[in-house]
Amino acid sequence: MTSGTSIGADAGTGGAAGAGRSRAAFDILTRGFDHPDARRLNDLVQAEYAARYGDEGDVTPLEPGMFAPPRGRYLLAYDAGGRPVASGGWRARNAGPGSEGDDADGGDDGEGDGNYRDGDAEIKRMYVAPEARRAGLARRILALLEEDARRAGRIRMVLETGIAQPEAIALYESSGYLRLPEAEKFGVYRFSRTSRCYAKPL
Repeated sequence: MTSGTSIGADAGTGGAAGAGRSRAAFDILTRGFDHPDARRLNDLVQAEYAARYGDEGDVTPLEPGMFAPPRGRYLLAYDAGGRPVASGGWRARNAGPGSEGDDADGGDDGEGDGNYRDGDAEIKRMYVAPEARRAGLARRILALLEEDARRAGRIRMVLETGIAQPEAIALYESSGYLRLPEAEKFGVYRFSRTSRCYAKPL
């Protein structure tokens, strides 16, 4: 297993959602957004976005410093063979352009305020490789991100997904996230008809 800071582990039993999948264990570690394994998974998720939406993928500007603790965290999950199979991170967001937490230096990252609130934690790059799906891994990563953001003093978890990702929508809605009205959407895709924004108090 590659080195890293472990903040949790997942033993996916499958259950109703994972019927037919054998028991699998995953190590979930803190990694930098620029870690080679993170870049590899990011390439995979971008390819999936492009295939589902017919475009170039997610163009939201992201930098490694955005996910540096205590104002963020980036997690990677590894299977029993040490292969990276899932990712997810959170970054601090606050109201108004140029507010602390908008980028690594506390400046404007080009997205504008987009209805972020002081104390927000935004989920980014949630992804599970096909071979590791239906084992409860995404739900475990989501719970760890929520717990970490809460401990860091964040008060609301927010995220943006899209209508071509029904699995993601189902995960978030079943985890207590509520869809925001169009007028309260945020981020690069806040004006897109295919975009859906969600929030959950921490």
